[in-house]
Amino acid sequence: MRRLFPVTYETAAQDPGRDRTADGAGAAGALTDREWSLAELAAAYAYPAPGRRGGESWLRANMVSTLDGAAQHEGRSQPISSAADMRIFGTLRALADVVVVGAETVRQEGYRPARARAEFAALREAAGQGPAPAIAVVTAGLELDFSLPLFTSPLVPTLILTGAAANPDRIAEAERAGARVVIAGDGVGIDPVRAVKALAGLGHTRLLTEGGPRLLGQLVASEVLDELCLTVSPMLTAGDAQRIAGGPSVAVPRRFALSSVLEEEGFLFTSYRRT
Repeated sequence: MRRLFPVTYETAAQDPGRDRTADGAGAAGALTDREWSLAELAAAYAYPAPGRRGGESWLRANMVSTLDGAAQHEGRSQPISSAADMRIFGTLRALADVVVVGAETVRQEGYRPARARAEFAALREAAGQGPAPAIAVVTAGLELDFSLPLFTSPLVPTLILTGAAANPDRIAEAERAGARVVIAGDGVGIDPVRAVKALAGLGHTRLLTEGGPRLLGQLVASEVLDELCLTVSPMLTAGDAQRIAGGPSVAVPRRFALSSVLEEEGFLFTSYRRT
């Protein structure tokens, strides 16, 4: 893996095998391609200090897209991923307090509870976090299989984010399975602004969402997304797969600023933050 952006003179000077440009200003080219440790990845993706947006929470999304804009192949993201993408996926999870995911993605991807990883135990302890992030499932109808390990055997209780008008029988079933139901909307669905505040009220301020496209579209439209970590997969799939975000378009396109680009085997691992 190598960092393509930002590359400063100072960071390049730490790498004796670097390439330099010949612009006369001491600017650095791409750093040497090498395997990054998990500690280096954790440092590269560290959450910013609280208060960057006038609040305590920071919500980042982690998504993958092919060159032709597909977020999935045959309903799953794994075929367009890579080993390096999965290392970053695991690192982002290890840094988060909670992973927010849509019910359809839970069904399609076969979600399981987040696991504790010894490599990140000291980092999480120093940050005052539990052994693993909670999974928070966004759902209006609660049409979920509550006998799955995601609900019956997580290290920390799985959260259900839903609206006040959701089916009370399904809410009761979720709670019997061990899930914690969080009301974050007046109807059957959630209000993303309320959901972020509700999670913060539970002590979850380092938020990560892994989609799917409909949920990410809701977050974009509600202007609660702070950062997008987008893997650009060097693949073409054609077909009619969804983009990384769906739903109604916003009135004015949201502008984000490029903050980081890493590369390995043709995969680009980008990070964009709201301006």
